[in-house]
Amino acid sequence: MTNSWGRDYDTATLGRARKISGPILSGELDISFGSSLDYLELVQDVSESVGRLAGFDDDGQYWISLSVRESVTNAILHGNKQDLAKKVALSFHFEKHRLVICVADEGRGFDESILPDPLDPSNLLKPSGRGIFYVRSFMDEVSYRNLPRGGWEVRMEKKLKSNQGEQADDD
Repeated sequence: MTNSWGRDYDTATLGRARKISGPILSGELDISFGSSLDYLELVQDVSESVGRLAGFDDDGQYWISLSVRESVTNAILHGNKQDLAKKVALSFHFEKHRLVICVADEGRGFDESILPDPLDPSNLLKPSGRGIFYVRSFMDEVSYRNLPRGGWEVRMEKKLKSNQGEQADDD
């Protein structure tokens, strides 16, 4: 994959994150990129690596990466209308028992109350319209807001489960 500066990505480099022995207990990772769907594979790879670093199992990593991919796709297509001059910002915030992910675009936002129900029989065979439904299904908390500087942000949180299979207490 090639980035906007013409450099090739070696996605195997992202696999080096697997060598860390335990979850990261705090920290942040911020990236931004132009509104092109060409970044989705990289976004998915980064999201899976971040999930691994945060201490999630394979299933958790998958659901996190799928939720981030859906949110970034919406930011590129619907928020920024694939305008390459507009950026998408993606941030991961590691906390002791959770991972908080924010995806921000430079668009006008949307009204959740008027979105069609993806489970309505008339929508079941449509090829799109399920991204927000998936994100809400796979993440523990999801919220949307207008940004003071302009743009729209989705904030997603996934709680790290303890070894006993229960969700960790909030600290």
